[in-house]
Amino acid sequence: MVTGGFLQMLRKKKELIPLIGFMAFAATGATTASIYFLLTKPDVILNKSRNPEPWETLDPSKPQKLITIKQQWKPVEEVQIVKGLTK
Repeated sequence: MVTGGFLQMLRKKKELIPLIGFMAFAATGATTASIYFLLTKPDVILNKSRNPEPWETLDPSKPQKLITIKQQWKPVEEVQIVKGLTK
């Protein structure tokens, strides 16, 4: 019953069809991006008790951004010393 009313409204107001199409495309893209980042990025966590410090397991030589242009990673000596002392 609700679907029939929706289709009748679209027949009367055809200018809403592109708006609904763009909104559906944007919602699909946002959902897809969220699922992609949730499943592929190691610094995104759902269960903090299983991995309380996810940033410790990241490989700094591997870029974490979606697009990385000419980025060079060099370890900071002071950070490595402190990390060695705290473990």
